[in-house]
Amino acid sequence: MERYPQCPAIQVGILSAVEADFTLHGIFTCRQTEENITGDRHLRCLNGQVADTLSGKNYVELSFVPQNDLCAVEIRKVTIGVDFHWERTETQIFSGALRIIADGERLCIINVIDAERYLQSVISSEMSATAMPEFLKTHAIISRSWVLVQIARRGKREQAFLPHRHTHTETEQIRWFDHEDHDLFDVCADDHCQRYQGTTRIVSPSVKEAVNATRGMALTYNGGICDARFSKCCGGVTETFENVWEPVRHPYLASVTDAEQPLSPNLSDEAQAKEWILSTPPSFCNISDKKITEQALNCYDLETPDFFRWRTEYGHEELSQLIAARSGIDFGGIIQLIPLQRGASGRIVRLLIEGTRRSMTVGKELLIRRWLSPSHLYSSAFVVEKTDTTFILHGAGWGHGVGLCQIGAAAMCAKGYSCRQILSHYYPGSSIETMYR
Repeated sequence: MERYPQCPAIQVGILSAVEADFTLHGIFTCRQTEENITGDRHLRCLNGQVADTLSGKNYVELSFVPQNDLCAVEIRKVTIGVDFHWERTETQIFSGALRIIADGERLCIINVIDAERYLQSVISSEMSATAMPEFLKTHAIISRSWVLVQIARRGKREQAFLPHRHTHTETEQIRWFDHEDHDLFDVCADDHCQRYQGTTRIVSPSVKEAVNATRGMALTYNGGICDARFSKCCGGVTETFENVWEPVRHPYLASVTDAEQPLSPNLSDEAQAKEWILSTPPSFCNISDKKITEQALNCYDLETPDFFRWRTEYGHEELSQLIAARSGIDFGGIIQLIPLQRGASGRIVRLLIEGTRRSMTVGKELLIRRWLSPSHLYSSAFVVEKTDTTFILHGAGWGHGVGLCQIGAAAMCAKGYSCRQILSHYYPGSSIETMYR
């Protein structure tokens, strides 16, 4: 297991665009020209290079390094929540260094920053910066664990496995998406990885204290750092890693019942999954207390009021047009949506879409969520009710459901559970170790 003599730096992909507008607040040194610069910059991609409109020169890459910790970069038109129902564009401010690389016909904007400072922003971006201390410490440890795994993979992305992530035949399209999609940086700044919105989100004293109190601490299992995943709301039972991503079992990402009195429903069974999803079983994440949800969710997440159980309705023609637009496949009129395989949480891993012109099996969970929504369906844990005029999806949970359930963890904190107890619950068999001081 790799340990570090000091806190490592993380490279975060912020923006991919044809043009980039940003302002350097404070003095930065350009590594390529050795000039000290400040103020507004406008760059664009031109013939596979970074074109600086101010100097009129082109570069393979431009890097701007701050001369002190008070310097900041203000980047305009940053898209957050890409393809999700709350997608929007913001102006964001970042500390640390900036790299701009030509990537084909687009510019790739990368923020290089100390991992601990990165975590302060992640914690403040993923949830309320005023959440309970134990909840903040819990998230600091899992976010640090996950990012250290990404740093360790730097330069050795699992390219050999990539072809197996997408099966596309006349009758089946199975695909899973993960963080190896990135090769120019370690992680992206959006929900695909971990939300990172720089200093745009208020970093409260309690967030700084939680990150400092857990400095260098990571979850480990059997001599390795845990690839600690998390989602908004599991819906009552967490999912296993292999049903969402690579078909490899991680014991610490096993399925657990999110309740004080563990139940053992077999949600891979269609009848039991239907009964579970259409009910409201006792669960840590089955809460109505707004004080708790306000601890776990930030401002735009709070725009989504229903997540433990939810309902989405489409007219027959509406659903047919939606799936055709999202999949690029003409199914004709949709006849049936039939779950063929469910995971441990009741999330559908393989879904048969029957149409008047063709039928196809789709998976894994994220592709299902994309095809059945203009943005992303809350989760793939749903049952289908078909009437003469509509398809009604009755669903459970928000997100992939693997690892820590953010709503459930906040509820556990409110009940007095400690950071270590919460981590033990969601990551069975894991330990906490210090990777650097």
